[in-house]
Amino acid sequence: MFFSDRSDGNAPPPAPRANRTRFLCIACGILASLLFALVMWTVQATPVHAKTFIKLSTLAPEGSSWMNRMNELAAEVEKATDGEVAFKFYPGGVSGDEIDVIRKMRIGQVHAAGFTGVGLGEILPEVRVLDLPFLYRNDKEIEHVYDRMTGYFSERFEKEGYILLGWVPVGWIHFFSQKPIEQVGDLHDKKAWMWEGDPLVQETYKHLGITPLPMSITDVLLSLQTGMLDTVYASPVGALALQWFTKVGYMSELRMGNATGAVLISKRRFRKLSDAHQKAVREISAKHLKKLVQQVQKDNDKAIEVMKKNGLKVAPMPDGAERQKFFDVGEKVRKGLVGKLFDQKLLDQVLGHLDEVRS
Repeated sequence: MFFSDRSDGNAPPPAPRANRTRFLCIACGILASLLFALVMWTVQATPVHAKTFIKLSTLAPEGSSWMNRMNELAAEVEKATDGEVAFKFYPGGVSGDEIDVIRKMRIGQVHAAGFTGVGLGEILPEVRVLDLPFLYRNDKEIEHVYDRMTGYFSERFEKEGYILLGWVPVGWIHFFSQKPIEQVGDLHDKKAWMWEGDPLVQETYKHLGITPLPMSITDVLLSLQTGMLDTVYASPVGALALQWFTKVGYMSELRMGNATGAVLISKRRFRKLSDAHQKAVREISAKHLKKLVQQVQKDNDKAIEVMKKNGLKVAPMPDGAERQKFFDVGEKVRKGLVGKLFDQKLLDQVLGHLDEVRS
């Protein structure tokens, strides 16, 4: 029979064992839900300390003093932050020219970089006042000016979206040429390289009577090999590392100027660090970069000796009258760049600091 023949409509009560089973299933379901909710709340409430990577690009090759010091800096930062902040390096120009690196920093592909004055000037043109040709006479003057101007430029870079972690000047810049340069006239017929987009060197070459050949730094060696170029400017370490010295015969004892350099990190990335980690990165960077400045000076001296042993000759310093002609060019360049890269007030400030150390 499919239908009951009972007419009172009352069904028999369920068995006691079935009641207990149903109750236990309901209780288990409620308990499971409570446990799941507790686990999820705990996961959300417990902070997860993920490692923050700082991607840093530089033209300096792996194995150089620059990169050795940066690796030490990175190791100390990672230790001080309990492994929560780490650097990832892209050395040897693998991220491209400095202009390429700036573009990558602006879109977040790269977070930090070691720059020469060309890259720094792309971000903050007035910093090129530190690169002016024939301005400094010795290392003491350079150190004094940088020390006095650090606070000013730190504020200016931060307004542009970058944090200045420390200065690392490239060092004294010399002419490297296939024929000796001992006077201004020796430069007039040269096929001279200019870093593409560098207004400071363009102004300098104008007053030296040079028609430059602008190109990226990565194209220089091939251009020296093919004869497109016969004269370049660089620090001794740069000429050695990039092998430019192998394609020229001479380095000028005369120093064209001192090339600035610095390590910057994007403010956007820096602000993602905790206050404690920001403090650690600033202090550790300042310590190691200051030591690196001293090492760069020693490395430039060593590079000159290595290149001389491999056949490079040093063209002697111009005599007093000829040397003054180069200094006169420096003064013309300073005047010519006022209102273009920097204002007169900033130039006067730098010149004033030079007077302090010279007096």
